Amino acid sequence: MNHKRDFALAPGQTRLVGLALGIGVLASGGAWLLLTLIRFFTNLFFYQTLSTAARSPAGHTLGLAVILVPVLGGLIVGLMARFGSDKIRGHGIPEALEAILFGQSKMSAKVAILKPLSSGIVIGSGGPFGAEGPIIMTGGAIGSLIAQQIRLTSAERKTLLVAGAAAGMTAVFGTPLAAILLAVELLLFELRPRSLVPVALAAAVAAFLRPFLIDSGPLFPLATATPPLSALPLSALAGLLAGALAATLSALLYKVEDAFHRLPLHWMWWPALGGLAVGIGGYFEPRALGVGYDVIGDLLNGHLALGIVAGLLLVKCLIWVVALGSGTSGGVLAPLLMMGAGLGTLLAALFPGSHAALWPLVAMAAMLAGTLGAPLTAAAFALELTHDVDALLPVLLACTVSYALTVRVMRRSILTEKIARRGRHIFREYAVDPMERSHADELMSRELVTLPATMTLSEAARQFGPGRHRAYPVLDGERYLGLLDELTLIHLAAAHPAGTQLAGLIDAADQPFALPGDSGRVLASRLAQQGLERLAVLDSPDGRLVGLITRSDLLKTSLAFHAEEQHAERHALWRRPSVRPAD
Repeated sequence: MNHKRDFALAPGQTRLVGLALGIGVLASGGAWLLLTLIRFFTNLFFYQTLSTAARSPAGHTLGLAVILVPVLGGLIVGLMARFGSDKIRGHGIPEALEAILFGQSKMSAKVAILKPLSSGIVIGSGGPFGAEGPIIMTGGAIGSLIAQQIRLTSAERKTLLVAGAAAGMTAVFGTPLAAILLAVELLLFELRPRSLVPVALAAAVAAFLRPFLIDSGPLFPLATATPPLSALPLSALAGLLAGALAATLSALLYKVEDAFHRLPLHWMWWPALGGLAVGIGGYFEPRALGVGYDVIGDLLNGHLALGIVAGLLLVKCLIWVVALGSGTSGGVLAPLLMMGAGLGTLLAALFPGSHAALWPLVAMAAMLAGTLGAPLTAAAFALELTHDVDALLPVLLACTVSYALTVRVMRRSILTEKIARRGRHIFREYAVDPMERSHADELMSRELVTLPATMTLSEAARQFGPGRHRAYPVLDGERYLGLLDELTLIHLAAAHPAGTQLAGLIDAADQPFALPGDSGRVLASRLAQQGLERLAVLDSPDGRLVGLITRSDLLKTSLAFHAEEQHAERHALWRRPSVRPAD
């Protein structure tokens, strides 16, 4: 049992850690560049100045001309996508997912350059998006490009891609824990030291660098009172309503996308049409334009009147759905935060009690959890954005309820629907593979029928036939020489006289083998790669034969899993003691 460990040892872990630290630095620089581009284009489009000062689009004085600003931004990005790379279209996370799961974690240099530039133009021209999706894709592209210059496996490239994505998100929002959880829940599709350690270290580097590059402290500082017991049912209700809104907007988004696909226009023009909807909405409600971090802060702190909040929520939902459905470039987290906070502000007016400041935060987190299908990420994200630890329980409850609702009513999330429409399904449940829990020494057959090395080919041929074994280990004393199956025997018999002994004809060095500590997953991969039906199990690479494992033996790993999932039974808590009859 000494070979069994809680976690698998990953070769090259030290090298990955070193690369991840460097990627954390570069992705932080990418985040700074993206935010700078957004501010630059905001000033250029709305104030006609060359500046990187932080200004909101809502303060513009363009009048009706503001309608044309998002159209211009959409037109530019449509041309960039058409003649640069169409990978810049969308909000970033589905594209990163697709690269990880179906593209061997390979991204192009074009994406690393054009994605932040296109997102800066779209958001700077009033697009109702956030910087997180673009920086996830940009940081991921940085990690992927570095990984492609080094001899690495696809799994190692994935780790570095996700390390860049998590570092970029951390640098933008100052939320390292949420970035790591998002990496686990949405990108890595595993929770293993081989990937978690480099990703967490890259996020930590970005968190330390953020005060020097962007800002320090929480993005939306907030302090709510300790919630009373009455907050328990209200948090569940807020989660249900946020989940319902998330499901509705997700369904509406793809109906809008379908409508764009039916247009008799090349997709290059769609972002401009989406920009027209953004411009019209922004004319009536300027606060809905752009990233809107200042507006989210106002919603969380109760600085907006209810009538304004209702209009803002309606306009933001509509222009976000239309703009995103048009295939433009921008992230979804910031819009979801604004829409969730707007919903929470309206609920605060209806919920009893004096804890009105709590509900925008709760609904904001629940909206994120329901839309992304990532409750832990959403809860951690909300708390790290505000540093409001007192809101932990209501936030966690609402996120869980929202997640449970959307899982029930939605077949796929907003992140995976786009990939599914391309014919690629993603199954997002995490569980320990039953094959990872079993090892060769638990699955192998120990009672073996072996053949001596002195046996001739003609004698060996009589060992095969109906009702007999399909392969036999060949031993020279206790030394293992190799496996002899019927096909190998036919080839040997065609090349050698029938009286030739097996010794010297079979060489274990030419055959793969298994060790007692090899997991079922490793064994299955080895059998599949070699096109074999069985493996000899040796106690060491040059050691003694201890067993034989076949494909059918690997099926044993599914029996316990099937019993756990399918076999229902009832156990009595109290049993009457059995009474023995008198002698």
